[in-house]
Formats: sequence, structure tokens, C-alpha cells
Amino acid sequence: MINIKRIYEKPTDEDGIRILVDRLWPRGMSKEKAKLDFWFKDIAPSNEIRKLYHAAMIDFTEFRRRYLQELSEYNYNNMAKGGEAENSLEQISTFFKNGDKNITLLYGLKDEINNNAAVLKEFISKLVKAK
Repeated sequence: MINIKRIYEKPTDEDGIRILVDRLWPRGMSKEKAKLDFWFKDIAPSNEIRKLYHAAMIDFTEFRRRYLQELSEYNYNNMAKGGEAENSLEQISTFFKNGDKNITLLYGLKDEINNNAAVLKEFISKLVKAK
């Protein structure tokens, strides 16, 4: 199961594999408190769309559209490399398919619904179903 959670919430055993999916380290969060297993900056939204969204220059619908496009391009470009080292999307998909632990995608944004982790969860779920 893939869950999403603010990184500022207390870690629990139910979190399973904890993966930060933000490009920037969350303010005021120590590495000890975060209890991360992975930090996948490469699949976080680009600085361009992240800044546009935070400045309210684009709404969440547009942010989601652009971020899904970035994830699709990231996945395509890594697949085209012909099986080199696993990329972050493949690692999360593998964790998800193995199903031995929960996966928790961590984000820093205050909005618990409209955030990059929710979009990433949607993308990974579709990616796994397509395989």
C-alpha cells in the first residue's frame, strides 16, 4: 500500500518504507526526526512548476498536469536507457509490487490533499497497473 504523509507528522511502524519526495529539505526537520529510508529528489516536481504553484501563478490542476508530464518524461527517458541502474520510480514500483511493507511518500506542504506526493502516488499506481 502507498500512503502519503506530511514529513512533520510523527513516524509510525505502519509507515513502512519512508521516502521523501520533495526537491528541498523541509525546514526545521532534522534527519534523525525524519527517519527516512530514501530521499528521491529526482522525481520531485521541477523548481519551475514548484515555484509557480507556491506563488499561486498556477492552480493545482495545472500543477498536477505539468507534474504528471514531468513524471512521464522521466520514466520514458530512464526506460530508453535500456535497463541501467534502477531509477526512483522503478524502485518505488518494485516496493509496491513486492507488497512486503507499506510505502509512505513524505512531503512538506501543508495541504494534505493537493500536493506532489498525492500526484506521485496516482502516477505510480497507474504505472504498476500498466505493467
